[in-house]
Amino acid sequence: MNAKTMRIAVFVLSFWLVSGELLEADQDVSVPEDWILVERVGPLEEVELTFALKQQNVNRMEELLKLVSDPDSQQYGKYLTLEEVAALVQPSQLTEKVVQNWLQSHGVKNCHTVVTRDFLQCVMTVQVAEALLPGSKFHRYRRDSHTLLRSTSLYSVHEDVHQHLDFVGGVHRFPPKGKEISKGWEGARQSALGYHLGVTPSVIRSRYNLTAKDVGTATNNSQAVAQFLEQYYHPADLAEFMSLFAGGFTHMSAVERVVGTQGGGKAGIEASLDVEYIMSSGANISTWVFTNPGRHETQEPFLQWMLLLSNMSAVPWVHTISYGDDEDSLSDAYMNRINNEFLKTGLRGISMLFASGDSGAGCRHLTKERNTFRPSFPASSPYVTTVGGTSFKNPFKLSYEVTDYISGGGFSNVFAMPDYQVGAVGMYLKSVQPLPPQTYFNNTGRAYPDLAALSDNYWVVTNRVPVPWVSGTSASTPVVGGILSLINDQRFLKGLPSLGFINPRLYKLKGKGLFDVTEGCHLSCLDDKVEGKGFCASPSWDPVTGWGTPNYPVLLAALMD
Repeated sequence: MNAKTMRIAVFVLSFWLVSGELLEADQDVSVPEDWILVERVGPLEEVELTFALKQQNVNRMEELLKLVSDPDSQQYGKYLTLEEVAALVQPSQLTEKVVQNWLQSHGVKNCHTVVTRDFLQCVMTVQVAEALLPGSKFHRYRRDSHTLLRSTSLYSVHEDVHQHLDFVGGVHRFPPKGKEISKGWEGARQSALGYHLGVTPSVIRSRYNLTAKDVGTATNNSQAVAQFLEQYYHPADLAEFMSLFAGGFTHMSAVERVVGTQGGGKAGIEASLDVEYIMSSGANISTWVFTNPGRHETQEPFLQWMLLLSNMSAVPWVHTISYGDDEDSLSDAYMNRINNEFLKTGLRGISMLFASGDSGAGCRHLTKERNTFRPSFPASSPYVTTVGGTSFKNPFKLSYEVTDYISGGGFSNVFAMPDYQVGAVGMYLKSVQPLPPQTYFNNTGRAYPDLAALSDNYWVVTNRVPVPWVSGTSASTPVVGGILSLINDQRFLKGLPSLGFINPRLYKLKGKGLFDVTEGCHLSCLDDKVEGKGFCASPSWDPVTGWGTPNYPVLLAALMD
C-alpha cells in the first residue's frame, strides 16, 4: 500500500513454530524506520497477550447467517442474542482445558475472557511471556510520544497447544504512522482546479434525496464509529460542525456514549470526519464512539474492539470503520478468525461497514518484472459491507457522480466469492472489456466494494477550525452508515428487525435504490501492462463503486419489508 492508503494499525499475528516447522507467519516483523528501539524490557515488567481460542460450529454459523440475512428465507431477521451466539461458538471443553493448563503451568493466573469464551486476555511478566513463547524477546520501541512493547523474533508454541489456538495478539506487529491512514489525512488533496464546491451535510442530503424530515425518531436505534491509531474527536468540534452545517434538519450535537479512553491533545481529522458525517447523515440517532480501548503497551486497539463486541449484549446496530491493511501483510489464520468475528456480529443483526481503501486496486511488486493488484482486509471479508468512493462529475454543482480514482476495490486472494454476489460479479467479468490481465487479480475471490458514496472534498471541523478538501473512503463509509441507520429507524417504527448483514439483500435488489456509477477507473500499478489503471466502472455492479450510491427514498422503500 502506498502512503495514501488507509491501514489498520492493530493486527497482530503469530508465528506457529512446531517441531521446527513454520506453519503460519506474519510476513513483516522487521522494525519500521519510524519506531526507535529504546531498551530491552525488564523481566518483571508486565505485558498483556490475547489468546484466540479455536471456535466451534463455524460452518453452522455460516449457514445461519445466510438464513437470517436472506429476505426470501423464513428465518430472515430472526437474529441471535450474544448468549445464543456464545452457545454456538464457544471453544470445546478440551480446548479451554488445554490452554488454561498451559497458561497455569507457567504461573499465568491474571486472565479474563469474554461472553463467547473464545478469547483470553492475560497479564503476565515479560519473563513469563518469554517462557510461554520460547524465542520471543520483548523490547520497548518509541515513535514520537508513543511507546510499544514488541518482540520481533520468531517464537514457538507447544505442540499440544497450537492446535487449540488461532493466534496470539500483542507480540509482533507495529502500527503505521497516522499519515498513512488516508489521502485526506495528509493535509487534504486539492484538485487541479484549485477550488471545489466542497461536500457538506446539505450537499450529502441533497444528492441522496434526504429531506429535512428524514431524521431518526425511534428510541431503540443507535449507530457507532470505531477509531484507532491515537485518533480522537473533540466534542467542541462536533458541536461547532453541527452549528455551521446542520441548520436545516433536526440533529444531535453530542455523542451519546464513548467506549474506551479519549486521549488528550489535538483532535484527529479522521476521527472528526467519522463522527460528524455519521451524525449528520444518520441525523438525530444515538451515536457511540469506540476509541482506543487499549491500556497496555502490548494491546492492539482493533483487537480490543473485537473483544468488546464479544462481551457486550447491547451494542449499536450499525458500525462504520475506516481502516484496512494489505491482505498479504496478514496471515490467513488471522484473517479467517477475524472473519468469524464478523460472522458473529451478523448473526446478532449488526451491520458492519468498512471503507474499501484509498489505493484503487493497489499494487504489489512481486519481482522486478511482475506486479499484481493488492486487495485490502477487512474490505475483502465476505461478511462485511464495503464502501467505495465517488466524486461529482462537475465539482461546482450537484451533478451526477463518477468514480473517485482512489476508490479501493478488487478481488480477495484469501476469501472465495460468496454465493450472494456470484451472478453480479460474473456479469461484470463477462461484459466489461478489456479487463486487466488475469495475472493481476483472482477472479474467483470475494469482490468488493458493495456500494459507494461521495469520498472527495469534504468539509470537516477539527480543533475548532473548518477544514476543506478532506477526502477518502473514510468519508463515504460513515455517510452510508448513517443512511442505513435511518432505514433501520423506519424499520423499528414498523416493528421490523434491523437490516443486519445487508449484502445478500443488497445484491438481490440488483441496484434498485442506488444511483449507478458508470464512469471512471481507479488507479493501480504503474507499469507497462496496466499503466496505472485498475478496474473501471460499468452499468450494474463493478469493483470500483459496487452497485452505486444511495437514492434514499427508493432504497428505503425497497428495504421496508
